Amino acid sequence: MQTVPARDLTVKIRKGEGMSSSDRRLIIVIGLTLLVGAACLGDAIWGQSPAPGPLIPYVVPYFAPPEQLELCGEPVPLDNQEVKERLDREFTIVVYSHAQVYLWLKRMQRYFPWLEKELERNGLPNDLKYVAVAESDLQVSASSPAGAVGPWQFMRSTGANYGLAQSEGIDERRDFERSTQCAFRYLRDLRELLQNWTLAIAGYNCGERRIQDEMKRQKVNSYYLLKLPLETERYIFRILAIKEVLSHPEKYGFFLPQGAGYPGIVTERVNVVAPCALPVHMVAELAGITYRDFKNLNPALVSDTLPEGSHTVKVPGEKGKEFCSRFETFKAGYQPKTVLHKVGKGETLSGIAAIYGVSTASLQEWNGLQGDKVRLGQVLKIMR
Repeated sequence: MQTVPARDLTVKIRKGEGMSSSDRRLIIVIGLTLLVGAACLGDAIWGQSPAPGPLIPYVVPYFAPPEQLELCGEPVPLDNQEVKERLDREFTIVVYSHAQVYLWLKRMQRYFPWLEKELERNGLPNDLKYVAVAESDLQVSASSPAGAVGPWQFMRSTGANYGLAQSEGIDERRDFERSTQCAFRYLRDLRELLQNWTLAIAGYNCGERRIQDEMKRQKVNSYYLLKLPLETERYIFRILAIKEVLSHPEKYGFFLPQGAGYPGIVTERVNVVAPCALPVHMVAELAGITYRDFKNLNPALVSDTLPEGSHTVKVPGEKGKEFCSRFETFKAGYQPKTVLHKVGKGETLSGIAAIYGVSTASLQEWNGLQGDKVRLGQVLKIMR
């Protein structure tokens, strides 16, 4: 690190000139040295008790928002004062959210390499990876009060439209790889509909219909000039702030030590056919891992049973063949038992199916039912 004479550094600080990262580090070192020296001097004079008198206030460093930015290759009109202030709000919140930024930096080492490869393979802008950060903080378990779920925060209807399975015990909105591919398709469709990426990403937040209606009503085709729901008005600027800080963390005082990030998870996807609803802990045992580890690898399994039928599950890397062999051996010797269920007041066929982790079609087949109606007191057979 190149040293800077103290006099020159003092002049820089007084004049408010821009400082390099080495200058900032030097200021930090000097500040810490002075604080330690003051503490030692106090101990020497007063013993272990601090000297009385006013405390020296902690100086919060100031980080100016960037003067130029672009999202997916589209420039942000920061010559507009209101746009500049909207960015400043989100940038200030993000850059001083120290704990959250460090968590993002750790998680992005696990997920960004794969995301970046998939974005390139699909011919999509690299900046779209920051949408996942803004949506869920890169957490597959994320959910919102409105019912959005998973790393890309799909609503139930949108997830279904893009092929994410949501049935008894299964919710693929929580599957990182599957939901990512669907999010890419959705974003591409929004881009084709709305003609630029900024509007497309805004549409991802509040819906394409809302964007289209407001563009028509307000006679404006720029996101930065539209009046939109408050969450959507902040959404793009939050993504821009996240991109800026995560792209240049050292510039803003974030230094993640080598090896502190979260490692990638190596898994293998295998197809299995469950003869009936199976306890997840039993399937985990066949995979040679704990129930907790199996659920972590397969967050789309939202119940304690693997429903009857065909499924794709993830197991630790290179254990796929061993797991499939164990699973087939288990199936060959497995004899399901019949459980009787007496229909109670208010119960429905689909509700009973959910209780036992089976499909309504299976309940119909086992009990010779033609439709979905059941009557109070009726006894149903369930194969477990």
